[in-house]
Amino acid sequence: MADDEKVPPSSLSGMLSTLAPVAVVSAIYLAIFLVLRRSQRRYYAPRTYLGNLRDAERSPPLPSGLFNWVGSFWKIPDIYALQHQSLDAYLYLRYLRMALVMCFVGCCITWPILFPVNATGGGGQTQLDILSYANIDQKNQNGRYYAHAFVCWVYFGFIMYMIMRECIFYINLRQAFLLSPFYSDRISSRTVLFTSVPAPYLSEQKLRQVFGGSVQRIWITSDTKEVDDVVEKRDKTAMRLEKAEVKLIKLANKARQKALKDGALAEEADKAPVFGDSESGSIAARWIPHKKRPTHRTGPLGLVGKKVDTINWCRTELERLIPEVDAVQAKYRDGAYKKVPGVFIEFRTQADAEGATQILAHHQGLHMSPKYVGIRPDEVIWKSLAIPWWQKVIRRYAVTAFITVLILFWAIPVAFVGLVSNVTYLSSLSFLTWLNKIPSVIMGVITGLLPSVLLAVLMSLVPIVMRLCAKLAGEPSVSRVELFTQNAYFAFQVIQVFLVATLASSATAVAKQIVDEPTSVPTILANNLPKSSNLYISYFIVQGLTIATSVLTQVVGFVLFTLLYKFLANTPRALYNKWSNLSAISWGSTMPVYTNIVVVAITYSCIAPLMLGWATLAMFLFYFAWRYNVFFVTDTRIDTRGLIYPRAIKQLFTGLYIAEVCMIGLFGASVAPGPLVLMVIFLIFTILFHLTLNSALNPLLYNLPLTLLAEEESARLLADPEAGIAPTTSYTSTTDKAPRETDLDGDGIVDGAEASVAHARHAGQITAKRGNILTRFLKPWIHADYTALRALVPRGMVVGPYAEDVAANAYYPPAVNSDTPLLWIPEDAAGVSKQEIAHTGRVIPITDEGCELDEKGGLIWDREG
Repeated sequence: MADDEKVPPSSLSGMLSTLAPVAVVSAIYLAIFLVLRRSQRRYYAPRTYLGNLRDAERSPPLPSGLFNWVGSFWKIPDIYALQHQSLDAYLYLRYLRMALVMCFVGCCITWPILFPVNATGGGGQTQLDILSYANIDQKNQNGRYYAHAFVCWVYFGFIMYMIMRECIFYINLRQAFLLSPFYSDRISSRTVLFTSVPAPYLSEQKLRQVFGGSVQRIWITSDTKEVDDVVEKRDKTAMRLEKAEVKLIKLANKARQKALKDGALAEEADKAPVFGDSESGSIAARWIPHKKRPTHRTGPLGLVGKKVDTINWCRTELERLIPEVDAVQAKYRDGAYKKVPGVFIEFRTQADAEGATQILAHHQGLHMSPKYVGIRPDEVIWKSLAIPWWQKVIRRYAVTAFITVLILFWAIPVAFVGLVSNVTYLSSLSFLTWLNKIPSVIMGVITGLLPSVLLAVLMSLVPIVMRLCAKLAGEPSVSRVELFTQNAYFAFQVIQVFLVATLASSATAVAKQIVDEPTSVPTILANNLPKSSNLYISYFIVQGLTIATSVLTQVVGFVLFTLLYKFLANTPRALYNKWSNLSAISWGSTMPVYTNIVVVAITYSCIAPLMLGWATLAMFLFYFAWRYNVFFVTDTRIDTRGLIYPRAIKQLFTGLYIAEVCMIGLFGASVAPGPLVLMVIFLIFTILFHLTLNSALNPLLYNLPLTLLAEEESARLLADPEAGIAPTTSYTSTTDKAPRETDLDGDGIVDGAEASVAHARHAGQITAKRGNILTRFLKPWIHADYTALRALVPRGMVVGPYAEDVAANAYYPPAVNSDTPLLWIPEDAAGVSKQEIAHTGRVIPITDEGCELDEKGGLIWDREG
C-alpha cells in the first residue's frame, strides 16, 4: 500500500477550503437579507400586507429590527401554513422538519458508537478518514464490523418506522383537510375528470345512464383550436391597443410638461379639454404631431408590411374580432366542434365523486381511465385531453426512453465532476504528476468547492426538460406535471448527483492501486470507497450554507424584480401584475433535491457518520429559509392536494436499499461473513416491510374512504359543531382555554393575522394533549388519527355559494369563458385619457381609474388597495 501513502489525504483541507469561502458568501447573503428585510417589504414580506390577498391568507408582520424578529418568527407554528395557505405548503415544511429529525437522530445513534469504533480501528487513515469505515484494520479488528451492522439495524429501522409513521399522519391529515367544508364545498372536490372516453360515450345521455342520478353537470370537451386562435388574436390586439394608448398619453404629457416649463402655450394647456371631440386624438394632437403617434407594421414580427396608426388599426380590428369571439364561444357551448375524449362530470356530493373514481367505469382496458378528482379548471392542460389512449401508451414509452438516454448523456459531465473531486488521487499517474505542483489551498478549492458548484449548475437544467416530457406524455394538469417531474427529477438526482458521482469519485481513488496490486482488490475497495464521502461533505456545506442562505436572501431575484418593476413595467397592468403576483415554489424541482440529500445521508450514515452532522446543519438551514419564505414570501399556485409528501417520504426507501447494498458490499470486501449475513437478513426484512406498507397504505394515500365521507356528511346534516363551521373565537370545553394572543411585531396591537397565529398554536396544543410524547410518536394511528387532526384544518373558512352562471361554465376551456379584456390606462392632466376612453370605449371596455401620471411621466397607482 505504498502508493496509497504517497497520496496526500485531502479530506480535512478540502472541507476547510470549501467551508471558508462558503461561510464568507453565506455571511454576505445573510447580511444583505437582514438589511433589506427592514425596507423592502414588498419582496421580503409581501404576504403581510398585499391588497390582493384576503385577510385569511395574510401573515402577521414581524418586528423590523435586525434580529428581534427571530423570536416572533419561531412563535408561528408550521400548521399556520395549512390554515392560511395550502396543504402542500404545510407538508413541504413538515418534510424538511422530518428530514432534519432523521439526520439529527442519525447523529445521536451513530456518533457515540461508530466514532470511537472507527477512530481506534488501526487502519492507518488520517484526517477525517480516521472517523470512517476505512480506518478499521480488517485483518486484526474484524470483529468491529458487528458494531456497524447493529447500528445499521437500529438506524435503518428508525428510518422505516418514520416512513410508516409519516404515511399514516399524511393519510389522516389529508382526509381531514379534504373533508373540511373549506375544501369539500368547492366544485372541484365533486368533479371527476375521465380521460380516454370512447366516442359512443361522448354523450351526456349515455354518461347519465352510466353514473345515474348522482350526476349534477357534465362538460364534454371539444376541439378548441378555432376558439383559441380567435381569442388569442383579440387579446393580443387589445393589449397592443392598451400599450399604444399609454404611450400616446405619456408622449402628450411629456410635450405638455415641456411646454409649461418653457412658458409657452400655457393658456392652451389650461384650457378645458373637450372630450367629445369628433376627431379621434384631437387633444393629443395639441401636444404632439400626428407622425409621432404610436405606429407599427402589419407584417411578421412588425418588421415588414404596411405602416399603420396602431390605435386606429387596433380599434378597427377589435370591432371585427370581438363579435367573432362571441360567435365561436357560443358555437362551442352548442357542441358544434369535434368532441375529444376528455369529460368532466360534477356529482351531487363529494362521496359520489370519490365513489366514481374508485369504480371500474368501462368494460375495455385503458378506456375512461385514468380518472382524477379535485382538478381545478385553471390547472387543466386542455391539449392533453385530446390524446387518445393508444397514443398515450406510445408517448409514455417514448418519454421513458428519452429520459433514459438523457440519464446516460448526463452521466458524462457528472462523472467528470466526480473525477475533479478526487483529482489528488490521480497525481500518482505518470502523465498527471504535475498536479502535485498545485498549491494545497487551490487544490482544496478545486476538489471541494468547484465540484459542488458544477453539480448545482448542471442539475438546474433538468427540471425544465422533465416538465416538457410530462406534457408530451399527456399529463392532464399542471399538478400531475409536478408529480411526474418529482419522480423523474428524483431519479436524476439519485443516479447523477449521487451514484455516478460516487462511483467516479471512488474510481479515481482506487484506479492506480488496483493496477499495482490486483490481488488486493477487496482490501483496496473497503479502504477507499468510504473516501468518496469527501465530495458530499463539500456538497452539503455548499447546499446548507450558500444555497440555503441564497434561498432566504434571493439576491438575484430581488435585483431582477427591482429592475423589471422600475424599467420594464410601462403600463398600469404590467405594474399591477409585477407587484401583486407572488413567487411560487415548484414542488417537482425542489422536493427531489432535499430527498436526495437525505438519501445520501442515509447511505453514508454508517460508512462515514460525519456526513450526518453536515446533513443535519444543511436541513436545518433549509427548513429555516423555506419556513420564512412560505410564511411571508411565496404563494401556492400548483395544488397537488398533498400528494408531493407521500412520494417524497417513500422515496427514502431508495436510500435504505442503496445503504444496505453498500454495507453488504463493504462487509464482503472486508471479508466479514457475520456482519454480511446480518445485513442480508435486514435487506430481506426491508423488502418485506416495503411491500407490506405499500399494500396496506397505498389505497388510503390516494383515495378518500367512503366510511368517513358518510360520517362527515351525516355529522354536517346534524349540525355537529365539530363537523361544520367551527367558531374561531369561542371555546366551550372546560379543559381547553382560549388561546393567548401575542403581539408579534411589538406595535401594541393584536391584529387579525396575529390572532390567527394564536388559534393555530392552540389547535396544535389540543392535538398534542392526546397521550404523552412517547405514545404519540409510537402510535400515530391512535394519537394522530382523523378525529385528532380535524382540529388542525381550516374549519372556520368556507367557500361562498357559486353563482349559477359560474357553476354552469366552470369546466369550459379558458378561451370559451374568456371575456373581452378591460383596458387600463393612466389618467393625465391634459385630458388625453378621457378622450381616448370616449372613443375607444365604443369598441372595448377601458378605464383610467386607479392610476395617473405624475409631472415626470411616471405611473402612480394605489399599491395598498
